[in-house]
Amino acid sequence: MARTSDLMLLGVRERELTRAVRAGEIVRLRQGVYALPNVPSAFRHAVEHGGVPACAEAARLHGLWVLQGADDHVWMGTAGGPHGGCTAEASPGETPACRVHWDDGAAITGELPPVHNVLLQLSQCESEETFFAAYESALRLSKISPAGIAWLWRHIVVSSRWLLDIAHSDADSGLESIVRLRLHRLGIRVRTQVGVPGVGEVDIVIGDRLLIECDGRENHERETQRHKDLIRDAAAAALGYETLRFDYALIVHDWPRVEAAIVAKVRDGAHLRALSPGIPDRKRRTA
Repeated sequence: MARTSDLMLLGVRERELTRAVRAGEIVRLRQGVYALPNVPSAFRHAVEHGGVPACAEAARLHGLWVLQGADDHVWMGTAGGPHGGCTAEASPGETPACRVHWDDGAAITGELPPVHNVLLQLSQCESEETFFAAYESALRLSKISPAGIAWLWRHIVVSSRWLLDIAHSDADSGLESIVRLRLHRLGIRVRTQVGVPGVGEVDIVIGDRLLIECDGRENHERETQRHKDLIRDAAAAALGYETLRFDYALIVHDWPRVEAAIVAKVRDGAHLRALSPGIPDRKRRTA
């Protein structure tokens, strides 16, 4: 993807661009911008409207874990204006062609916004859970620098800064981030990514012995993993642990059932019963 002005500086002539478009070798996205035919649809859409991919779609393209979010948002940086139906706010009863984001930085044709910009956009458009899971994903993948975190802290609304304070960099998946955030809101303290000898690393531990496993694998992967999971759960039971295991559908679409199961165990004191000898001490991170 490139602007006509940049191509001209490289010695490409206008008649060569015209010939290449007619031959199907390149496509003209809008006046002054050309791309190869296989340019991702998100970039094609954004450039047609005068910017680059933003918000949830940009987060996905960065490789972050995203719970939900539309793929029609466009970032303009701090300059420029939208083309072809983009709007900052939709009128009542109107579905805009795209949603525009203006925040600090320069939108460069063919490039994604920096991750800290993308996270700010998510915080403005999506739920706290979507933002939190994406932020922990960025920490886990080292996609955001200390300077980027500081920038995000300055620009995010004050009421959301607590999410930055409780975030960890060890979340194995966005599901784990969401479960931990929801339990935090219930006042349930947890430890994450706890190594248990004879069992392995578990997603979440409540108290002394209640294990929470978040299974985000696809169906075919889950079937091949099921036997290993059963072995892990049996090994944990032999050590005195109790395991609650939930998949994506339960966590995302049937949370009341998940919450009821966890709260019932905690109220019953299942997380506090004595463990067998040799259980590791409680030295892992808590939230």
